[in-house]
Amino acid sequence: MKRTAIAMLSLATLLVAPLFARADEATATAEKTIVETAIAAKFNTLVAAAKAAGLVEALSGEGPLTVFAPTDAAFEKLPKGTVESLLKPENKDKLVAILKYHVVSGSVPAAKVLQLDSAKTLQGTDVTITQEGGAVMVNNAKVVKTDIECSNGLIHVIDAVLLPKE
Repeated sequence: MKRTAIAMLSLATLLVAPLFARADEATATAEKTIVETAIAAKFNTLVAAAKAAGLVEALSGEGPLTVFAPTDAAFEKLPKGTVESLLKPENKDKLVAILKYHVVSGSVPAAKVLQLDSAKTLQGTDVTITQEGGAVMVNNAKVVKTDIECSNGLIHVIDAVLLPKE
């Protein structure tokens, strides 16, 4: 009887331990700001752009903010030389506008995003939210990962750079 109880306790420990590990990982992520999380997740181009635009402090602030974060591969889809041009000091205003177009005030988890057909960005204009073939789209960008919790908001990963209309 004792052996059965010990075996069952051991089995329960093996099954439950990974759940606690995942909870610890989520907590660790939630302790990082949007910028710290982006750095850790290797959103290198987005972080470089935020630095060049002078937005690191704002994206590290209290929030909450929701960021539709393009991957490095998303930035690579832009015409050759676009990113390099945007990172130049003389193009800072344009870069700021583009980056703010990826940010929504407040915490907007995926469940809420699904209920929206548009969202007002910090740039001042709206992004369009649709569902196509089971995928959620923000303008022309597909949402590929959702609800990355940060201490000051959320990140939703997208596969294209959002460009505001000029």
